[in-house]
Amino acid sequence: MKENSLTGKAARGRLRRRRTVRRGLAAATVVVLTALGAAPAVATVAPAVTASAAESAPGATTFVAQHPLAHGESHRTGSAHGHRGDLLDVTPVAGLERFDVIRFLASGGVDTGTVRHGVRAYRLTYRTVTPQGAPTTATGLLALPEGGPHRLDLVSDTHGTMAHRDYAPSVGEDFGRLAPYLHASAGRAVAAPDYLGLGKGPGRHPYMDTGSAVTASLDMLRASRTAARSLGRSLTGDLYVSGFSQGGQVAMALAKALDKGAERHFRLRALAPVSGPYDIEHAEMPALFDGRVNDISGVFYMTYFLTAQNRLHPLYEDPSEVFREPYAGIVDDLFDTHHTEEEIIPALPATLRELLTDDYYRQMQHPSGALLAAVRAQDGSCAWTPGVPVRLHTSSKDTDVPAANTRSCAADLAAHGVEAEVVDQGTTDHIATYVKSGPEIVRWFDAVAARR
Repeated sequence: MKENSLTGKAARGRLRRRRTVRRGLAAATVVVLTALGAAPAVATVAPAVTASAAESAPGATTFVAQHPLAHGESHRTGSAHGHRGDLLDVTPVAGLERFDVIRFLASGGVDTGTVRHGVRAYRLTYRTVTPQGAPTTATGLLALPEGGPHRLDLVSDTHGTMAHRDYAPSVGEDFGRLAPYLHASAGRAVAAPDYLGLGKGPGRHPYMDTGSAVTASLDMLRASRTAARSLGRSLTGDLYVSGFSQGGQVAMALAKALDKGAERHFRLRALAPVSGPYDIEHAEMPALFDGRVNDISGVFYMTYFLTAQNRLHPLYEDPSEVFREPYAGIVDDLFDTHHTEEEIIPALPATLRELLTDDYYRQMQHPSGALLAAVRAQDGSCAWTPGVPVRLHTSSKDTDVPAANTRSCAADLAAHGVEAEVVDQGTTDHIATYVKSGPEIVRWFDAVAARR
């Protein structure tokens, strides 16, 4: 049984193991695991095309670099290794009838009133670049509605924080597929990048590196254009952008890049991110120390951030400069993309003060030097002038990504002449903010499309 579809005996065993781990954690930790995106997997469905069957079947849809569809559509890098966005492989991973989609979404608490189609989903492997600009590959999920028009608008959906590579949209039929299935079942194609180092991509994930998240997302759009055509559909070029949590910030940065002309084949039509950490320096980091971010989430996020950013910015030479023992000896291994949140969180302390050395705890409160540079490299995604409608979804009770991030984003947009609508979901927690916002975004995209 392949690992990317929660169907069959192996998948049920995986779910049981995950639930057993959660029962052994404190109640607060269970809530935080859900908020981090390691939500209890949504109900098992019986896809018409499962990953195990599709990947082992002699007729699986597979393209190599020499396939004619992988050329002429992609964006040149000037590299001998090929072109950014070249489509290397298409693997069917799921096929759901309309009733299966309804059951899948409903089990995650999602309003299913917009479900009009079944969904076919495919893992794409494509060429992209590392944070340093070197050639690499990445994977992502392309979801298509079953039936409907031949030519489809496209949604870019960028996912939230994931530590284990198999939770990525193209691999795990889990929380990361709620948004792709929601939008595809409403009648649009969906490109959901796994990001670098997650899914089937090589290496480690450069967590919260905005630049490489944007390039991976752009190249996923290019690969999706080629793949859709090879699968008998075509894309109109109209693009709707959304994302949640980490992916909310990526969505803003992706839209900003598109607005600057990063990809001529797509026309940005609307932008609706959810609970993104748009302002790490002035909103997210202060909230770590004043109680607005719960301790368990804060420890998890900042350990992930510091270990990942150290590979891009020289934050420390030895982990003991930042982390107390015994954590200094284990943090890099914990975030190797092969450990789940259920394994990571119990291995870390309950508070940042217990995690960090005294010196680094103080530096986190007043960032400077390399740490400040790493933070500022990710901020600024809202400092531009979108020429399309923008909605920012948040929750005033979010204790993972406080609403101050969204207020800061709205202020940046206003300073550039754009009055973005802010949708506050009230008392919902982090994950429930997306569960409530997702269907609203689908309906809003419908309304924007109807005005074309």
